[in-house]
Amino acid sequence: MTRRKKTRSLADKVTIRTGKRKDYRRWRHENPDEVTSSRRYVDKKTRQRKAQAERKRQRQSAPPLPLHTHTPADDKDSH
Repeated sequence: MTRRKKTRSLADKVTIRTGKRKDYRRWRHENPDEVTSSRRYVDKKTRQRKAQAERKRQRQSAPPLPLHTHTPADDKDSH
């Protein structure tokens, strides 16, 4: 007997119909209440959102940089 390959794919865990991807997609579409994201995926996304929010907060609390200070004298020099 051959060993089954380990997988994180939900499609391989569902043994319905023929086991083909198209059948699984149809089953998933027909039964949305039975399909949930894995705990691992949900945790990963939660961590990513928290990290993104922290980076945004850091950006917005930083003092603005004087990159584009515009004075009329600069306009005349550049032309």
